[in-house]
Amino acid sequence: MKKQPQFLIAAPTSGSGKTTISRGLMDLLVHQGLRVQPFKCGPDYIDTKFHAQVCQRPSYNLDTFMASEQHVRELYAQHAQLADVCIVEGMMGMYDGYDRYKGSCAEIARVLGLPVVLVVNAQSAAYSMAPLLNGFMHFNDEVEVAGVIFNKVGSERHFAMLQQVCDDVQLPCFGYLTRQKDLEQSSRYLGLDFSDMKQDGGLADLIGDRIDWKALLAATEKEMLPMEKYDNMSYDNHNTAGNQKIYVARNEDSFSFIYAEHLDVLQRKGEVRFFNPEEDFNLPADTDLLYLPGGYPEKHATALTTAEVTRTSIKHYVENGGHVLAECGGMIYLTEGILADSGAYYEMVGVLPFKISMRKQDRKLSLGYRQFTYGGQALRGHEFHYTQFAPEGELPTSMVQVYDARGRKVTTPVFRYKNVVASYTHLYFAESGCPFWD
Repeated sequence: MKKQPQFLIAAPTSGSGKTTISRGLMDLLVHQGLRVQPFKCGPDYIDTKFHAQVCQRPSYNLDTFMASEQHVRELYAQHAQLADVCIVEGMMGMYDGYDRYKGSCAEIARVLGLPVVLVVNAQSAAYSMAPLLNGFMHFNDEVEVAGVIFNKVGSERHFAMLQQVCDDVQLPCFGYLTRQKDLEQSSRYLGLDFSDMKQDGGLADLIGDRIDWKALLAATEKEMLPMEKYDNMSYDNHNTAGNQKIYVARNEDSFSFIYAEHLDVLQRKGEVRFFNPEEDFNLPADTDLLYLPGGYPEKHATALTTAEVTRTSIKHYVENGGHVLAECGGMIYLTEGILADSGAYYEMVGVLPFKISMRKQDRKLSLGYRQFTYGGQALRGHEFHYTQFAPEGELPTSMVQVYDARGRKVTTPVFRYKNVVASYTHLYFAESGCPFWD
């Protein structure tokens, strides 16, 4: 059976440098002529954009809350087969899940049989790394830690001390990075700033100088998941013949939170065309489905308001019974309008009878997994936003009760108007299908 290097990059805590080292390794290996297939643990749709930009191929999400273990294996096996190396970027701390370690990147490593490369922030620590590394190595016998990369190392002498730690706990050390501000990706409104994604050859060069990537690849070479086991993939079962006309709102900032697997699903259903709601566009009346994904529409409210032709055509489509799935930013776009700190009011499409506030006094973080049942079908997704429903006026009644990952009620509503379904929740429908249009 074919073997290839494949590994998951994890860390004891968030902020350890997973993204920096993941992107650097991807860039370095691509420049070595290898086909690198990226993946991301969890529901993140921002890191995957960086992966795709570096690897020149879509990055796929692996999430054991939003999808079954079987689906995660199928998805991984399908996309790993055409690669020379597979790199999975973890999330949060290695064992941080929605319920203890459920849904964590350690669980993803167990499900896929992937070795873990641990990225550890070694700032202001030396031999105290020994019990930390020993704990991660032996905490779960089903999860293999293949080696460690130290980040934010102070000096060559500091690194020599850390190598002694690795010798004592018998864990391979693949190298290190020093603390450098220009390696820290800037943050923004909902995570990493992808408004100006650039190739970072300097990072790849630094990785090549200070990390023994050849030893890392050799240590993480494993047999691939057998593709023949997944000839009838679960997420193909709900797809109809590919004759539908599907339009997807797409913009690098205002409408950009799209899971790569969702596009694959939609393309199997029919012809997918993209349009930019910030520009005037007439949505064809014979459209079978309009998909409005999330993003930052509130940051581009002026452009969206100005594109009146687009707003009018979408409103006509909705009023004439058109099918629409609008998630988070897509829902915001369908509301009456957006309230800003300046006192400005930006008109949106106007089919949902409420407003959204991006004013500082109304903003708060809403974050977490979401689940609900509709039409007898269990649906799961994720919510992550700062904007809120404007306190002025009343909201329509939610068509379902929404719950968090542990089954506790949350106040997140799901709205239905004619054939529109809209919510702050980003659904994951690659496995389950979507009952709103299937």
